[in-house]
Amino acid sequence: MSIKWDGHTHTRFCYHGSSAPQEEYLEQAIQQGFERYTISEHPPLPQGWVADRKLFEELAMPEEELPQYIRYAQQMKTQFSGRLDVTVGLELDYLPGRLDYTEQLVSRWQQDLEDVVYSVHYLPGKEGMRCIDFTADDFREGLLSYYGTMERVVEEYYDHVEAAIEWAAQLPMRKRIGHINLIEKFRLALPEIDEAHIRRRLEAIIPKLAQTGVGIDVNTAGLRVATCGKPYAPDWFIQQCRQQGIACIYGSDAHKPEHVGTGWDWYAALA
Repeated sequence: MSIKWDGHTHTRFCYHGSSAPQEEYLEQAIQQGFERYTISEHPPLPQGWVADRKLFEELAMPEEELPQYIRYAQQMKTQFSGRLDVTVGLELDYLPGRLDYTEQLVSRWQQDLEDVVYSVHYLPGKEGMRCIDFTADDFREGLLSYYGTMERVVEEYYDHVEAAIEWAAQLPMRKRIGHINLIEKFRLALPEIDEAHIRRRLEAIIPKLAQTGVGIDVNTAGLRVATCGKPYAPDWFIQQCRQQGIACIYGSDAHKPEHVGTGWDWYAALA
């Protein structure tokens, strides 16, 4: 752990987060001794990606705001130069069937991006694409009823994670897979997930990460979620990734200024 770095954070351009100015996040980071801070907002999604229009509008910024966001992040980078190494990034989504949309976005903004967090938030489900981390009730209705068992949902999720790793490998900037165990967000409110099943899938993923140079977002947001209560990456997994030379970057996934630094003590202890 060479520097204190928060590699996954959000901004006022997140419509399911906070309208707080970015300076509040960055001052929090400086007060806590962070040396690098990646701004990684959700970019736009293809129109109609999820059927629920209200939910769609909360998931990501509209297309016309992406240039504004990039300028905003660059402004913060300049404004805090010498105090905090602010890097400009995005939290891209793995979009099965619409990889062309992400490819066009990356092609346009590649020269501006220093970091990409590449996340699996969506799985095919009832009535189309479903968000795996919206609510426990929505997960139950849209995914569990569609696949029949948690085991099948978990299998589908990690199949998508593996595909995401393969796609992310082509990116020229720093890249890492976001919150690799996000499937556990509602673990205390849904039928039990077999931890041995998750371990088997994660163990199979480690060689793929090592071969592709894709890193891991060691995401601590699960500690803030009552139905999860733990980080979205197991201790053993992080240790094995490190042994294989895989970059393991702490991420608070801050959606409010007070989220910055969540779980840092746990992460630092692993090092």
